[in-house]
Amino acid sequence: MTNNKSSEPAYKVKGVDLLFLQKNETPLESVLLSAIHLPSKQPRRYFDLEAMEALTASIRQKGVLQPLLVRPKGQNQYELVAGERRYRAAKEARLETVPVIIKDFSDEETFEIALVENLQREDLNPLEETEGILDLLSLKLNQSREAVISLFHVVSHPERESANNVIHSDKWKVVLEAFKIIGKFTPNSFRTNRLPLLNLPKDILEYLHQGKIEYTKAREIARIKDESQREELLTIAITEKLSLNQIKERIASIKTAVTKTKSEKSALYQNRLKAISVKAKKTKVWDDSKKTQKFDKLLAEIEKLLTEE
Repeated sequence: MTNNKSSEPAYKVKGVDLLFLQKNETPLESVLLSAIHLPSKQPRRYFDLEAMEALTASIRQKGVLQPLLVRPKGQNQYELVAGERRYRAAKEARLETVPVIIKDFSDEETFEIALVENLQREDLNPLEETEGILDLLSLKLNQSREAVISLFHVVSHPERESANNVIHSDKWKVVLEAFKIIGKFTPNSFRTNRLPLLNLPKDILEYLHQGKIEYTKAREIARIKDESQREELLTIAITEKLSLNQIKERIASIKTAVTKTKSEKSALYQNRLKAISVKAKKTKVWDDSKKTQKFDKLLAEIEKLLTEE
């Protein structure tokens, strides 16, 4: 039987196979788990609780079967490069030591490995993918995330001279090379399908950045336009661990309530307008010159309000 994994493209940095370390091409070492520290910037933030519990149970029973990749950070201290799920599960299982491969990577290589490994395993949600790729490009180009985003927008207008300048620049060559490595997007598909995710409501982005809620649930809650209603549902969804279907049911209830409220308001204002018309006819307000002037002014304001976009 053919091994399907053998046909998968390997991505290597300094000889380390990121599909991932199954071949043990580098001698393994065992180090104290307490000596391994998480990097300050990581592409992944959300970890499914049920999946983590299952992995913890497996590690508690069998140990860590696949080594972590670390880089040295001071005397007998290390920074995690890849394998955060195993690292977290090992801590939860209260292991003292774990198998590792130690390699000396730069900051750029460290982040690139973590990102590519997660992309290959499909462990990142779309927002984590987007921000991870932008942060990788920021490292490679030594520019801010905002500056990187502007490159995509400039190139999206090929008819402009500025786009032509960027397309033939060394910076854009770096971008193209990075997307060859990532292999999941083209620069254009990334711009059209991923960059818009950065425009999600701020409260949604904050909860996603904190890793408190699953992306699919947060995206559903983002459909609620009212900020207070959205914040309330976010809190309930997290504290009560609502399923995606339960969230959809709550959103449907909110929309029904909003529609009902709008219908009630519409009926109320229509009734008030009818009552005003009846009173105007009874009092013959237009026969009073003083009242007519004021009445005309109020009608003009109402007409202006109704014609405003």
